[in-house]
Amino acid sequence: MKLLLTSGGVTNQSIRDALVDLLGKPIAESTALCIPTAMYGHPWVGPGAKAWQFISGTSENPMVDLGWKSVGVLELTALPSLEEERWVPLVREADVLLVAGGDVLYLCHWMRESGLADLLPSLSETVWVGLSAGSMVMTPEVGDDFIQWRPPSGDDSTLGLVDFSICPHLAPDGMPGNSLAEAEQWAAGLTGQAYAMDDATAIKVVDGVVEVVSEGHWEHFPA
Repeated sequence: MKLLLTSGGVTNQSIRDALVDLLGKPIAESTALCIPTAMYGHPWVGPGAKAWQFISGTSENPMVDLGWKSVGVLELTALPSLEEERWVPLVREADVLLVAGGDVLYLCHWMRESGLADLLPSLSETVWVGLSAGSMVMTPEVGDDFIQWRPPSGDDSTLGLVDFSICPHLAPDGMPGNSLAEAEQWAAGLTGQAYAMDDATAIKVVDGVVEVVSEGHWEHFPA
């Protein structure tokens, strides 16, 4: 799977160019599935109006509204009640999965419960575009600062498809988001390397090769 891990979506031309490069064709020729599931688990986001804004492409985070050939909705909480042949072919046929932000452990739980997490290793040509929690779920750990909800098992691990953690929404002191000082304190509590990045930044990962794509500010914290 090819990853484009963003903080705020496809917010500038550099991130859009990286997306097109991963797709290998224009956005207008590419099919997408959007996954709003993480939004339901976060008290600031959903369910409700913001989930609809993401799905309809009217949110403040450019993802669904980029001009795709087609866009469908993949709701992970519904998948355990469906036979796999109802939804697995849809995922395999999609060029890109657009994954909303919200609560990262809620998203991770339903990725596992639905079977999507098990399917990911076979999606070698599919592009995963994460927004905030939709990016963090691919990391090995998120740190206590980003945990609001826990699964019944109490497991706070995430998928670990990359070897770094992410602090999204890096912002100047006094602005909405996470300050550099907060990010440094967060990173100090992790066991591995990490990146903090603002909403003008994304991390592109292909075959384990990591590339930061940015028109803004980001910081790398070694292990």
